[in-house]
Amino acid sequence: MARTNLKVVKQQADLKLVDANAVKTTAYNDINLKQWRNYSHVKTDTLWEFPSRLKEHGHSNEYHGNYIPQIAQQLYERYTKRRDVVLDLFFGSGTSGIEAINMNRRCIGVELKDELAELVSQKFTPKQLVTDVNIICGDSASELAKEKVKARLEIMGEKQAQFLILHPPYDDIIKFSDKKEDLSNCSSTEEFYDLFEKVAKNGYDLLEKGRFAALIIGDSYKNSEIQPLGFRCMERMNRLGFVTKAIIVKDIQGNERAKGKTANLWRYRALAGGFNIFNHEYVMIFQKV
Repeated sequence: MARTNLKVVKQQADLKLVDANAVKTTAYNDINLKQWRNYSHVKTDTLWEFPSRLKEHGHSNEYHGNYIPQIAQQLYERYTKRRDVVLDLFFGSGTSGIEAINMNRRCIGVELKDELAELVSQKFTPKQLVTDVNIICGDSASELAKEKVKARLEIMGEKQAQFLILHPPYDDIIKFSDKKEDLSNCSSTEEFYDLFEKVAKNGYDLLEKGRFAALIIGDSYKNSEIQPLGFRCMERMNRLGFVTKAIIVKDIQGNERAKGKTANLWRYRALAGGFNIFNHEYVMIFQKV
């Protein structure tokens, strides 16, 4: 009897050893490093090109200024685990939340516009809005919005979020509302940076230590010169304590709405004004250390 029990214990120990050797992951994703060759679809370079915007699995392109779902797919697989909470402080049309559902993550989104928050909520089922996606209508730079996020995290059984997404307006290129809290309504680019930093500070405080954040942003032209929004916002995030881990250049050709209608006009303006037309934006990766 004793020999039989000893044999069973040894078999169980051997099985545990096999399981331990079969899977190796980081603290922030589910990628099995023992089988890293199976993840060729996960991008690790600094140039991202997607031929077209994904328009299935709940995604659409009815809202100008939303980022493409493929970015969320890459970010979630690389920097989150199943059931992690993604915090998006510029929720917009809900790309972050839709892809969270698709990839078995959870999401809290803060959206400034009441009507947009209401519209986006219709993309989710009542059950999903209780268990997996929470949309908070408010100013992401405010203390009130921060407290609402904390309350929702507590309901979800978390103290802090595990991933942060920041996709702000690109200064005043597109006016998203008439609200003074809207970053697209700032009176100057410097005010834009200051207000962005307030949002990023809330994100920093709400993010778990050791976890990652993504800033999706492009540059702009103003007063006949380039405004390097991406790098200036990166500096503000570094000032808050974020460490920059990667600067990814994403090709935006084929992902913009109605660009073909004005392509020749912009080409003429570029030739006449001495500037170049933007065909890229940035996906900047940060870590809270």
